Amino acid sequence: MANLKEIRTRIASVASTRQITSAMKMVAAAKLKKAQDAVTNFRPYIGKMQEIMEHVVSSVGDDPDNLFAEDRDYNRVLIVVITSNRGLCGAFNSNAVKEAVLLAEKKYGRYLTLDKIRYMAIGKKGYDNLRRLKVPLDDTNNEIVEQLTYEKAVDVAEALMDAFLSKRYDCIDIVYNEFVNAATQKVVCKQLIPLLPEHRQHGMDKKHSVKSQTNYLFEPSMKFVLRELIPQDIRMMFYGALLDSLAAQFGAQMTSMHQATDNASTLIQELTLQYNKARQAAITNEILEIVGGAEALNG
Repeated sequence: MANLKEIRTRIASVASTRQITSAMKMVAAAKLKKAQDAVTNFRPYIGKMQEIMEHVVSSVGDDPDNLFAEDRDYNRVLIVVITSNRGLCGAFNSNAVKEAVLLAEKKYGRYLTLDKIRYMAIGKKGYDNLRRLKVPLDDTNNEIVEQLTYEKAVDVAEALMDAFLSKRYDCIDIVYNEFVNAATQKVVCKQLIPLLPEHRQHGMDKKHSVKSQTNYLFEPSMKFVLRELIPQDIRMMFYGALLDSLAAQFGAQMTSMHQATDNASTLIQELTLQYNKARQAAITNEILEIVGGAEALNG
């Protein structure tokens, strides 16, 4: 059994750790409230915009003016993995990376051996995990998740759109953690570019797509709508993914730190019980030594 000094040292160490995890939990909870409000306020807008764009893209179909709906052969595919710069948030980062690798195997399995699948890491933890897996990394961006703004998200989204239009990539997918609640995050895989009509996304015949049967009048013109709204939709999708990932990160961190604080409290209770037992044993031994010494003197 450890001596009393060792147990006291361990109790002090665990108590110090509990203070840190408790403080980190409170910080994450405060940041989560702001991030959750941003996601909640943004979702109705992006949801309605994507609904409109699904109708528009389905109605337009294979129009050559719709540059972002060009369905090409997959000569080069980019998978964008959104994670965080910091750890201490459970399986938040590793789940996104695992899902990205699984997406490459399931959706683009036949292209893996041809070196057509590339990755982009947004967040230091994702970059570290992907590099450890030795997958081909084309780019990384850690700054955007450190202090997320719409302007920074647009810059990255614009770069991705330019890469698609220049045919550097023929398809761009994003993988991120969607915020469900403070304790739950869901990994989502979404095709960012190209924006294909519904019947082509799900392998249906065009006649089975209700949206494709809707006729629209475009004002001022169809070209203007395609030129302005579709890039804006892509920007919003990317920004929304970053907002979701940020809120999910703080939720995962708060939950993880809450569990760590509870574990530290449980460990302190166990160490305190162990300390009391050791102290009682030491006192009992001292009493026995005193009694033995007294009997020896009387004998």
